[in-house]
Amino acid sequence: MSEAAEKATKSTNKPKKSWFKGLKAEYNKIVWPDRKTVIRQTVAVVLTSIVLGVVIKLLDIILSYGIDMLISL
Repeated sequence: MSEAAEKATKSTNKPKKSWFKGLKAEYNKIVWPDRKTVIRQTVAVVLTSIVLGVVIKLLDIILSYGIDMLISL
């Protein structure tokens, strides 16, 4: 290999290594929630989704009924 190609290879390896070191350092800073918190938040999301689904379905039924009443006049 030529001298320029060796320098290019060496210079491209260093940033990758430092990037992975930085990535690992940032990953180690993550504070993971405990099991109780995850369960509580999961239950909250599921219940909220169910309630919103029911509300949307009720609105759909009411609006469909209203539109049918207007069309049939």
